[in-house]
Amino acid sequence: MVIAEEFGEWDESRRRIDLLAIDTEANLVVIELKRTEDGGHMDLQAIRYAAMVSTMTFQQAVEAYRCHLDSQQRDEDPEAAILLHLGWDEPDEEAFAQDVRIVLASAQFSRELTTAVLWLNERGLDVRCVRLIPYADGDGVLLDVQHLIPLPEAADYQERVREKAQRKRESRRSSRDYAKYDVTIDGATLTALAKREAVFRVVKHLCAQGVSPDDICGRVTRRKANAFRSVEGTVNDESEFLARIVAEERDLGRKFDPSRWYVGDEERIEADGRTYVLTNQWGGRALEWIEQVLAAFPSYKVSIQRSDLE
Repeated sequence: MVIAEEFGEWDESRRRIDLLAIDTEANLVVIELKRTEDGGHMDLQAIRYAAMVSTMTFQQAVEAYRCHLDSQQRDEDPEAAILLHLGWDEPDEEAFAQDVRIVLASAQFSRELTTAVLWLNERGLDVRCVRLIPYADGDGVLLDVQHLIPLPEAADYQERVREKAQRKRESRRSSRDYAKYDVTIDGATLTALAKREAVFRVVKHLCAQGVSPDDICGRVTRRKANAFRSVEGTVNDESEFLARIVAEERDLGRKFDPSRWYVGDEERIEADGRTYVLTNQWGGRALEWIEQVLAAFPSYKVSIQRSDLE
């Protein structure tokens, strides 16, 4: 899935990646294109680019794709599109961009370049060479695409070389927490809630009992940055609230994406003369955060535990 063309969003560099993509395993893919007959030094160039983007976060990828969509005048939700491509229900920063793959595309490749690529692949990198040869066909063009490295007969060998590293990556992926949680409030239990929903239910109850969002943020040492957003006054209409908060966030130089917040009429929180909304973006921090919230407010008869109904 291509998320950027001529990508160069890094400090102190004017170099640009021809195409930046994401594969279905959440790895970044640097794609370099050359018109030269031998591929030039594209292997070294691509390695530099791979190193530069290796620290890219999921949210940075979303912003890169947002710019790409805007440049093509496509009205799509970039985060939703990436999540659909990956088959994820929610962003997972730990699982994102654990590796960076490289694809080199050229009319031809020199012997030095292919030797270097084979050597790099033997040491665990994933570099592929694709030969693209155009042929005129009347008013059209036919493109002959040949996968040179890895060669079909060498693919099994190179796969075995990478198996060890792949097992480590799979081990990390398998540790992702898809657990459901039961939340008990005043003796009534809500079962098999996703982490984000469990957090919302607890926070909503505490606020209904008089605890303000500012109280929550001030009492929790393991803080979740930007857990709440708010506007002044009581706003009962969702459309009015969205119009106001989008405008206020824009004045602060920030974007407000309603899909990332609990903004519904039954979800907003009113406290201290303001109307608040809670984020639904938590990742692996949710359980630790909510446990500290409950420890800070022990008298409100709320508990959370891992559900048996997963």
